Amino acid sequence: MATVELTTANFDEVAERDGIVLLDFWADWCGPCKRFAPVYERSSEKHPEIVFGKVDTEAQQELGAKFNIRSIPTVMAIKDGVIVYAQPGALPESALENLIEQVEKLDMEEVRQQMGDHEHKH
Repeated sequence: MATVELTTANFDEVAERDGIVLLDFWADWCGPCKRFAPVYERSSEKHPEIVFGKVDTEAQQELGAKFNIRSIPTVMAIKDGVIVYAQPGALPESALENLIEQVEKLDMEEVRQQMGDHEHKH
């Protein structure tokens, strides 16, 4: 599955679905974003079971603000509606593949439990 352009209109529907959703926050003027785009695209073709979304931070400033995106590109991974990874910086292909493997292995029951434990401590 190729990449999907996300906007405020379709973001929640896509991000909250079961399974893995990867997001690339980018902008047209951003050199590293342009270099990362083909890596992201190739990865999307290798993993048709994963949704690869792209958020243009210029056109979708509300989404950039909602997720406190300060630096682009930022890659975010969501599994079963929970953000499990968010880091700025273009990833080399091997690191992106490694991230996908790690997210696939996550036990979401455990993640939710840890999140609950973390919230109780604050």
